[in-house]
Amino acid sequence: MSGVRQKNGHPSDFDAVVVGAGFAGLSMLHRLRELGLTVRVYEAGSGVGGTWYWNRYPGARCDTVSMEYSYGFSDDLQQEWEWTEKYATQPELLAYANHVADRFDLRRDITFNTRVDSASFDDTAGCWTVRTDKDDCVAARYFILAPGILSSTNLPDFKGRDAFKGPIYHTGKWPHDGVDFAGTRVGVIGTGSSGVQVIPLVAEEADHLTVFQRTANYVVPAHNERLDAQAVKQIKQKYVAYREEIKQFPFGFTYIGTDKSALEVSEAERRRLYEESWKRGGLMFLGSFNDILLDADANRTASEFIREKIRAVVKDPQVAELLSPDFAVGCKRLCVGTDYFETFNRSNVTLVDVKETPIERIMPNGIVVDGHEHELDAIVFATGYDAITGPIVRMDIRGVGGQSIRDKWSAGPRAYLGLMAAGFPNMFLMTGPGSPSVLSNLMVSIEQHVGFIRDMIAYMRDTGQDVIDPTLEAEDAWLAHVDEIADRTVYKSCDSWYRGSNISGKPLMFTAYFGVPPYAAECDEIAAAGFTGFNMAAVEENLTEHVE
Repeated sequence: MSGVRQKNGHPSDFDAVVVGAGFAGLSMLHRLRELGLTVRVYEAGSGVGGTWYWNRYPGARCDTVSMEYSYGFSDDLQQEWEWTEKYATQPELLAYANHVADRFDLRRDITFNTRVDSASFDDTAGCWTVRTDKDDCVAARYFILAPGILSSTNLPDFKGRDAFKGPIYHTGKWPHDGVDFAGTRVGVIGTGSSGVQVIPLVAEEADHLTVFQRTANYVVPAHNERLDAQAVKQIKQKYVAYREEIKQFPFGFTYIGTDKSALEVSEAERRRLYEESWKRGGLMFLGSFNDILLDADANRTASEFIREKIRAVVKDPQVAELLSPDFAVGCKRLCVGTDYFETFNRSNVTLVDVKETPIERIMPNGIVVDGHEHELDAIVFATGYDAITGPIVRMDIRGVGGQSIRDKWSAGPRAYLGLMAAGFPNMFLMTGPGSPSVLSNLMVSIEQHVGFIRDMIAYMRDTGQDVIDPTLEAEDAWLAHVDEIADRTVYKSCDSWYRGSNISGKPLMFTAYFGVPPYAAECDEIAAAGFTGFNMAAVEENLTEHVE
């Protein structure tokens, strides 16, 4: 397909343009090359790695075990790479991304330090015109968005923020040469996943740490450890089968639990199983019973168990109460941490509740809450991201008839399978809204998405089709299906970034599909039937009639 020709006879610059050189973009580039396509990847950073290129704050590490948070497309790759810890740190994950880029010679097709500003679809030629902040302007048949679902940083515009005299950091855009907090007074705003990871380490280094908490979060211990060489060897001996096995778990990673309801066992048995899960640590805690995320009463048993753990660790009862969440566990992203609650027993750590009395303003030398100024030398924003859709809508993307993706998603994101938005032909979304994305082992979802997109493009080539677009009917039905499944869970019972509630003015909508195996099965069925729910056309046809 290399050298795809537009209707006017001029060749496009590339068969495909990919936005982002994180794990999704790297995998997509490699698999499209296998089809013989010409590909150009644009990456805003100066190196590969995506999330793990930008997130260099102290304590940054993955909350999915490293042997499962890795590529499975090459057995040689998975046999040669050696992970050192159960949960890999940011430096090790970045080293892995660089190893993959070097091993498969991917850098020659990546343009670094370049951000895509806009892209528009030519209805007649069936091609995308992509423009960057470096004045690049290229045409491509396929436009693939892999900018990272957690890459658009959320930096709240508190009154007086720009007047602060000291340095301000965001965990998602951490200085590459590190930060020295020794002897300083530091304020951390936010207690989500990045806050949970950074707070204990800053507390060890800073003269004093003040944590500004709007919402308490459930945190389960990581119990991180060095990987046992024999255990690694056993996995590698059956790695292909092992990866197929983890795809059958709801989240795409292994967890050890029971198929029983939390309500059908005795209180003593329930506590015993929760204790076992707590000792193992990690996200697997949610699999202790089969209905923690499905039944409110079952969920309460798990939630209260964690609150008891918090009260047992934190010495000050008032602080323990502030640190105890009042919503269903799992409704917000479950955090995995090390010595997080223990940190609040330190004499140099102060917890400030900003839920009842929000931050009033930032002063040149501190932050004011409830009329009191907390003096600070540096501020760390651990305030998360405009998740999933943020990185996409910040680009000026226009589909059929000049419609912008911002306008299409003004009432909430819409995408068939979380992969394509009707009216934006040949534009693919990696782990987009309506796919398992943030409710899954992202590496499993990435590889599933890459495979589906690759197969779709191959099918189009084999059948003489140039343009593909989902139907509005399929998009509507998928949106309703995702919402129906979410209604059976606890996910919609609280405000969370899963629903966009952390971003002012963002429409509230649950943006993920619950269940890796049924999602993959649905995609397989659609592909086997010739990609039902999609319209296809050759460039000589007028696709507009299919999408209006």
